[in-house]
Amino acid sequence: MHEGDGRVSARKTSGGCLCGAVRYEIEGPLPPPSACHCSQCRRHHGALGIYTLAPAERYKIKGDRNLAWFESSPGIRRGFCRVCGSKLFWERIGSGQLDVTMGSIDPPSGLRIGRHIHLEDAGDYYDPPSR
Repeated sequence: MHEGDGRVSARKTSGGCLCGAVRYEIEGPLPPPSACHCSQCRRHHGALGIYTLAPAERYKIKGDRNLAWFESSPGIRRGFCRVCGSKLFWERIGSGQLDVTMGSIDPPSGLRIGRHIHLEDAGDYYDPPSR
């Protein structure tokens, strides 16, 4: 869902939630993020959601006891810190991929948005890119 195209970052990436209860590292390259304008991402984040992704086996998650999951639609779940509520992950269950929110990545990310998706669902409170 949140795959991008274009430039790829080839380093180890780290990040975590606002309070530090959940931290992660991702080994290897990350594709440019996608900005998702769907109504679920907007409700979950309070605005559009911006994600990049990697195979799930490339993640090392510390503090996973503080990671909570919400199945937002059949076969889709969203991971967040149960302590501070930070939005961290999006997953199509069984895909082997795990999307990570750009806002949770430690700067500098070295990435730029590669595409916008679900523009037809964009909120009426901002001007999305041209359709």
